[in-house]
Amino acid sequence: MKHPVKNIDLEKRVFAASSNNFTELVLEVFLFQYEHNEVYRTYCDLIKVQPHAVKNIRQVPFLPISFFKTHQVICNNTEPEAEEPLIFESSGTTATGNSRHYINDISIYRESFIRCFQRFYGPAANRCILGLLPSYLERNNSSLVFMVNDLIEQSDHKLSGFYLYDFDKLHTTILHNEILQQRTLLIGVTYALLDFAEQFPMQLKHTTVMETGGMKGRREEITRQEVHRLLQENLGITSVHSEYGMTELLSQAYSRGEGIFHCPGWMKILIREEDDPFALYTADDVKVKPINGAINVIDLANIYSCSFIATSDLGKLYSNQTFEVLGRLDNSDIRGCSLLAL
Repeated sequence: MKHPVKNIDLEKRVFAASSNNFTELVLEVFLFQYEHNEVYRTYCDLIKVQPHAVKNIRQVPFLPISFFKTHQVICNNTEPEAEEPLIFESSGTTATGNSRHYINDISIYRESFIRCFQRFYGPAANRCILGLLPSYLERNNSSLVFMVNDLIEQSDHKLSGFYLYDFDKLHTTILHNEILQQRTLLIGVTYALLDFAEQFPMQLKHTTVMETGGMKGRREEITRQEVHRLLQENLGITSVHSEYGMTELLSQAYSRGEGIFHCPGWMKILIREEDDPFALYTADDVKVKPINGAINVIDLANIYSCSFIATSDLGKLYSNQTFEVLGRLDNSDIRGCSLLAL
C-alpha cells in the first residue's frame, strides 16, 4: 500500500460547499483525484477525457461503481506506507464479489455523517438510538454499522444500542421510551423492520422509524411504497424515514417520508440515460416533470477515493434537487442499501 495523500484546505472547503461554490469545488476535487487516484486517472484517460478541458459538472467523468469490486479506488502518493487503510465492504449476495472501499482517513467519514445527521435530525445526543441491523452486524466491515455505532456512542441515552435479533428486548425498550415520551430513532434494514413490526404491532408517537433498504434475500422484494404502508399500519406512524447510502460513498441522503431524499451541501444527484452513460442531467434540467434514469452521485466528502460515482440505482430527480430511488438497473447486483424493487 502507498502513502495516503492529504489536502487539508480542500477538506475544509468541501464541508462548506453550497450552491454558490459547488461547481468550483467539483472541478477542484476532480483535478485532485485525477492526479492522485491511479484507477480514476486511467479510466478518464481510457474514455479520452482531457482533465483541463473539463469546465462543468456534466463533463466530469463518473466512475462505474463496479470498479470498487475489482480495483483499489484510493488516492495515494508514491511513498511506501506500512499501515493498511481501513476497508469498508459491501454485503454482496451474488458470485460477482463485494465492493471494497479503501478509507485513507476515517475522520472524514465521521465528519460527513455527523454533520449530515445533525443537519436533518439535530445532535445524536438528543435521541435514544436503536439499531436493528442484524445482517450488517454479522460482518466486521460495514460502513453503515460504523456510522450507527458512532451515533449510538454520541447518544446520552443508556438504552441506545444494537438489538440484533432480540425483538422482545427491542419492543420493551421502545414501549419504555414511549411512556417517558423519549425521542427515539429506530434505524433498521428493511426486512428486519418488517419482521419486527409484524410480530410487535404498536402505536408509536415519539419514535422515528428509518429504513436503510434491503431485503437481503430474507423476504420477497416489494416496492418502497408497500414497505412504508406495512410499517405505518403496524407501528401506527404517519411516515417512514429512509437513509440512502452505500459502501462506495462517505455521505448519506435522508428522507423524512414519501421516499423523497435530500442531500447535504457537499452531495448532489445527477441522472444519466440508461443507454448512454455520458448523457447527464442535473436538477437545472428539470422543467415540466421530473427526470428518470440511472443515478450518478457527486460525494465531495469522498475526497480521498472517488467523488464521482455512476451507481446501479434507478432514480427520479426533481427541480429542487430532491430525488427518489426507484429500483435497480437490470442485471445489477442485489446488495447493500436501497434495493427495493419498482
